[in-house]
Amino acid sequence: MNRIVIVTGATNGYGLATAKKFKAEGDTVIIASRNAQKVNAVVEEFGFADGFKIDVTNSAEWEALRDYCLEKYGRIDVLVNNAGGGVCIEEVTEQSFENIDKAISLNLSSVIYGSKVIGSVMKEQRDGSIINLSSVCARHCWGAWSVYAAAKAGVLNFSKGHYVEMRPYGVRVTCVIPAAASTGFQSNAGIGEENQTLTAEDIANAIVYAANQPKGVVVEEITVWGTSQDVQPL
Repeated sequence: MNRIVIVTGATNGYGLATAKKFKAEGDTVIIASRNAQKVNAVVEEFGFADGFKIDVTNSAEWEALRDYCLEKYGRIDVLVNNAGGGVCIEEVTEQSFENIDKAISLNLSSVIYGSKVIGSVMKEQRDGSIINLSSVCARHCWGAWSVYAAAKAGVLNFSKGHYVEMRPYGVRVTCVIPAAASTGFQSNAGIGEENQTLTAEDIANAIVYAANQPKGVVVEEITVWGTSQDVQPL
């Protein structure tokens, strides 16, 4: 399709699977992540068009990414706000203020920053698609997940409000809401092994499906569960 696509958190998990799927569609994919060495290695291994080092919690780095893409490619068609993480999965009374701030910044503020900076470009273009990654924790909250769940609920509701703002300019906003998948997230968060039916590719399919809709169609929200899962605690 030859779209200019930015995917954050794209050196592994959902982000990498999504970047690979967009590339297979014929799009120009810029992967963006905080580890420059990993970004360069993934670009080389999978043949993505470009890579960019970004701390998604830093608004100035979002502006630098925007400027880089516009100077090199002239437009931005799709933004996938995928970067995020558990930071600390514990009861809120046991968490440090530092970890609480990190969780909100990484999982919510980063999405708002990216949507503001890249969304402004799409608003001028009067075209574009922003796809934000939330979590089933936004609606089904389990013990020890309260801070993470609050951030992901914020992503869901921000996405709805941002679409209302952007719709008059031809810009679509979608929120993809994954259940647990085998991406390493749970292991990295220190909460045990993963035994789920969902894969990163399942989530990537939902993301690209939303982006591939005709310009006059928006998929506002997609929730993806594995058939072995229900709404009981993880």
